[in-house]
Amino acid sequence: MVCDRNCGLIAGAVIGAVLAVFGGILIPVGDMLIENKVKKEVVLEEGTIAFKNWIKTGTEVYRQFWIFDVQNPEEVAVNSSKIKVKQRGPYTYRVRYLAKENIIQDPKTHTISFLQPKGAIFEPSLSVGTENDTFTVLNLAVAAAPHLYPNAFIQLILNLFIKKSKSSMFQKRTLKELLWGYTDPFLNLVPYSIPNTVGMFYPHHNTSDGVYKIFSGKDNVSKVAIIDSYKGKKNLPYWPSYCGMINGTDGASFPPFIEKTRVLQFFASEICRSFYAVFGAEINLKGIPVYRFILPSMVFASPLQNPDNHCFCTEKILSKNCTLYGVLDIGKCKEGKPVYISLPHFLHASPEIAEPIEGLNPNEEEHSTYLDVEPITGFTLRFAQRLQINLLVKPARIIEALRNLKQNYMVPILWLNETGTIGDEKANMFRNQVTEKINLLGLVEMILLSVGVVMFIAFMTSYCTCRSKSKLGKCNKNHIQLH
Repeated sequence: MVCDRNCGLIAGAVIGAVLAVFGGILIPVGDMLIENKVKKEVVLEEGTIAFKNWIKTGTEVYRQFWIFDVQNPEEVAVNSSKIKVKQRGPYTYRVRYLAKENIIQDPKTHTISFLQPKGAIFEPSLSVGTENDTFTVLNLAVAAAPHLYPNAFIQLILNLFIKKSKSSMFQKRTLKELLWGYTDPFLNLVPYSIPNTVGMFYPHHNTSDGVYKIFSGKDNVSKVAIIDSYKGKKNLPYWPSYCGMINGTDGASFPPFIEKTRVLQFFASEICRSFYAVFGAEINLKGIPVYRFILPSMVFASPLQNPDNHCFCTEKILSKNCTLYGVLDIGKCKEGKPVYISLPHFLHASPEIAEPIEGLNPNEEEHSTYLDVEPITGFTLRFAQRLQINLLVKPARIIEALRNLKQNYMVPILWLNETGTIGDEKANMFRNQVTEKINLLGLVEMILLSVGVVMFIAFMTSYCTCRSKSKLGKCNKNHIQLH
């Protein structure tokens, strides 16, 4: 009987030890299986989950616009008063809904080249008005004329056409005209071969923003989706088309197995530069754990604080020799036009920049940019990219429409919020294929390890206790009766 009890206790301890060891072994083995599966599915090649979603995103992406409607155009043009603006919006368009075109895969370099067609569909149900709503905004052609043509004689000629067309510093335009283009009456009179269509995003419809070449990740998963070249330019600094690095991906996905210490880089072709985001928080998105990466204020810092911005500061007077912060000059990729980008309502910008403008209310929660990335796969499941587009206007002695100005203005035209969130159906599929399987494996590992350790300790403790009592003749009644 002593043997039966002791043997049972030893057997229980052995079983516990085996379970604990198996659970311990399953942790690295399970992690390896997950890693191999993820490495296979995130590669951009036919048959993978990543490739299917890359060709045409299953997530609905929207671009919301808020227009800064100028309330006192005459006061500004005549007396150089502060510009009073009233934000109107959102006006919402669905974008990024077209599949990629001209896809060419190169198995030797493990790269893919493609075109991303552009399109925008107005969404009335998500907008406060129609595309025919009218706004008082800066006259884009008149404001840009002195910058594009600094020669005094040419400005004299241009001033004649501005007056003849009855153009002024401000104009009334519909939403559709302002965004997608209109024939400018002043430029239409110029008898030279210059574009006479103006718009904040012209041309857009039925166009693409250039040929991308990205890495498929077939040979090295840490390079998946990273841009190798754009418009034939390699992933390195070049000027004047772009200043700074073409770094990272397009933001739709990143190389997998993301740690909180990683800095995510993504390239935005429309504003001619790469941005970076840093870890902000862990959150839960539709039952999926994600890391939120945020755009830090340092991205828009002055070149003194962030040397990467040195070539985005070209206006030495307004910027006080590049010591001001919060706006970046992207005129080099906008054909020399005085276009500047910032965060909405000049969030994190020097107070001097927003001082001539009334009606701005910067808000961290509403105006910051973030990406919610699933850390194992590197897929971006939700994002909000928020930027403001501004034009620099200076006094121009020869251009009568700008002659009365006594100060420089960084005039906000609009700000946008491009956002996308994984749909419920896609989120459910992702949970089933990724999240729940990983959670289940982790749960099994912990149960085996925990139960095994508890069993081993419990049975070994009982065995040792029984052995100790047996020596005193107290462990087993049958054992006592034999004596």
